Amino acid sequence: MMHLFSAFDSGIRTEAAGWHPLPASRINMNQKILKVENLLRFHTICRQLHSLGQRRILAQWKHVFSSAYPVWTAQLYAWPWQTDVLFGAALSQYRLLVTKKEERSRKSQLSSTKSKKEVEVWIGMTVEELARAMEKDVDCIYEALMNTAMDIDSLEADSHLDEVWIKEVIKKGGMKLKWSKLKQDKVRENKDAVRRPHADPALLTPRSPVVTIMGHVDHGKTTLLDKLRKTQVAATEAGGITQHIGAFLVSLPSGEKITFLDTPGHAAFSAMRARGAQVTDIVILVVAADDGVMKQTVESIQHAKDAQVPIVLAINKCDKAEADPEKVKKELLAYDVVCEDYGGDVQAVHVSALTGDNLMALAEATVTLAEMLELKADPTGPVEGTVIESFTDKGRGPVTTAIIQRGTLKKGSVLVAGKSWAKVRSMFDENGKTINEASPSMPVGIIGWRDLPSAGDEILEVESEPRAREVINWRKYEQEQEKNKENLKIIEEKRKEHQEAHRKAREKYGTLHWKERSFIKYQEKKEQKPLKLKEKAERDSHVLPIIIKGDVDGSVEAILNIMDTYDASHECELELVHFGVGDISENDVNLAETFHGVIYGFNVNAGNVIEQSAVKKGVKIKLHKIIYRLIEDLQEELSSRLPYTVKEHIIGEASVLATFSVTEGKKKVPVAGCRVQKGQLEKQKKFKLIRNRQVIWKGTLTSLKHHKDDISIIKTGMDCGLSLDEEKIEFKVGDEIVCYEEKEVLTKTSWDPGF
Repeated sequence: MMHLFSAFDSGIRTEAAGWHPLPASRINMNQKILKVENLLRFHTICRQLHSLGQRRILAQWKHVFSSAYPVWTAQLYAWPWQTDVLFGAALSQYRLLVTKKEERSRKSQLSSTKSKKEVEVWIGMTVEELARAMEKDVDCIYEALMNTAMDIDSLEADSHLDEVWIKEVIKKGGMKLKWSKLKQDKVRENKDAVRRPHADPALLTPRSPVVTIMGHVDHGKTTLLDKLRKTQVAATEAGGITQHIGAFLVSLPSGEKITFLDTPGHAAFSAMRARGAQVTDIVILVVAADDGVMKQTVESIQHAKDAQVPIVLAINKCDKAEADPEKVKKELLAYDVVCEDYGGDVQAVHVSALTGDNLMALAEATVTLAEMLELKADPTGPVEGTVIESFTDKGRGPVTTAIIQRGTLKKGSVLVAGKSWAKVRSMFDENGKTINEASPSMPVGIIGWRDLPSAGDEILEVESEPRAREVINWRKYEQEQEKNKENLKIIEEKRKEHQEAHRKAREKYGTLHWKERSFIKYQEKKEQKPLKLKEKAERDSHVLPIIIKGDVDGSVEAILNIMDTYDASHECELELVHFGVGDISENDVNLAETFHGVIYGFNVNAGNVIEQSAVKKGVKIKLHKIIYRLIEDLQEELSSRLPYTVKEHIIGEASVLATFSVTEGKKKVPVAGCRVQKGQLEKQKKFKLIRNRQVIWKGTLTSLKHHKDDISIIKTGMDCGLSLDEEKIEFKVGDEIVCYEEKEVLTKTSWDPGF
């Protein structure tokens, strides 16, 4: 028997000694086979031991059974060893089957690895792009992102996905990830139109100076210009304030011509003054002799310096008794504007725009300075110019006021400005008279624009309409590329923020048990419950959506610049829904209705049909002719959206002269004997008790008596006894009793636009 066990043990060792390093899956399978073999061998040994026991018994009876049953005896001895052979054959078959099965599974694993689809992805791709790359439906992306931190409800087909979610979708889709760089579009040839090189000095001819009149509001700029060109522009302007740039050609008695740009002096029109300085040759700085240097005066000086344009000083309103021209000159020294009287190079002319005194001297000073500058231009070749103003006119469409700087503009010319182009259909001067051509330094109104260009845009002439479209398409493409770069930058910043938030969330929940984690998340979701109707209404009341419509591009620009100074979003959010040039349309009313907003119109009209439609839809339309009136109206509208402030209005005051108590039932009630010092005490109003200048109680009275009579009102100088609704409060001689009422007062917005 020991021999058999040693043989069994040696068999196991032999099996182990013949083992060679194999893959993990093969090792596991071999271990299983070894266990089966060992079990079978153990079973065989048991059978053999049993057989040996039987042999001993049979040996004793051999002589009895050998002669009678020889065949049975032989089978009895041979059977155990035949069983062992059968087990061995079965084991070898089993080993063969297992090996084949293992090879098949390994092949299937290899084939599945090879068949894993590779998906090319990039940072910032949208849901739709990812679905297309995976050759799946968009719904598959939504399904993959379910039960994740991603807010599925806010996810749209064009929503950009972060890197984390792209990986998650690819993983759940059983596909392989491959990052690719952003696909670069084929480099397009620059098709933009540009200015021509400088012309040969021999081809240049003298031109009229372009002069900009600048200065503070109401210092007499428009009146001055009005006298020079002998028209009544100032009389037609709302409130005597120039609302947008006017460009005029003035012919002087000497035969000289000057192009004047009249810029607004109001604080709102800073950008328009800067634009006027950039297209001008000379700046006439108007300062009122009775007012001196003001905020917009300093700003105008800065614009002139930035544009490197010389200044002629016009000290206006010198006909007034309180005029002090010398004071103005001294004040200007602080801003490096040194007049000739003080050894500088700035000409100073004392004028009166109202009476017309000394205006010719001002014109001569301007012409003299222009001659010194030797202003010349090339009147040949394609036109170059600048848009001074743009607006939409009924019947004529988009119209621009422009200054021609090079070339001669003629009817039929094809122009580009910004992202708009025109085939010149008609031209007119400052008086509305049709002209056939416009030479350098000449202001001109141009009709024929496909879209409205912006004030300040550069005008360039091109050879044909297809070329104009090509230029506009290129400029739009460039703008789109810039926008894409900005968007990608924002996406990358948002992705980093999201990753940081995700990392912090993991740190927060990482060490918690799953039950604790689930409970905390449940609590957070509970706190983020949707707003009730009342709360939503309150939130909406703290938002003012507005639509701005103006007569010209510069006016709208000025209003938007003022809105940029809005700094009271914590009180009420100011939301710009739409802005544009032209009269108020049905589309504006529909937008205002959708956003529950207000329409503000500046120097524009709203037809009867539009006004009726607005009333029907509950939309406010507010029209103004003066810009600061519009801003004041906007401030009032913002204030109306704010919650009311409760203020205390004092009705009467009394002083405590004596204290005592009265018995009511089983209770003792403290009573104060008082004398009314100011106003009157009214029992139905609210009261407060003041001691050492500290309010120690607020509430109502339970009783007010004069002698033994209950009264509702007691006036100045009369004595009374009173008790409070708070029994624990004890009176002291010298306390003050104040009767007051609370009134709701309209809260004013803290926004100050600066004028």
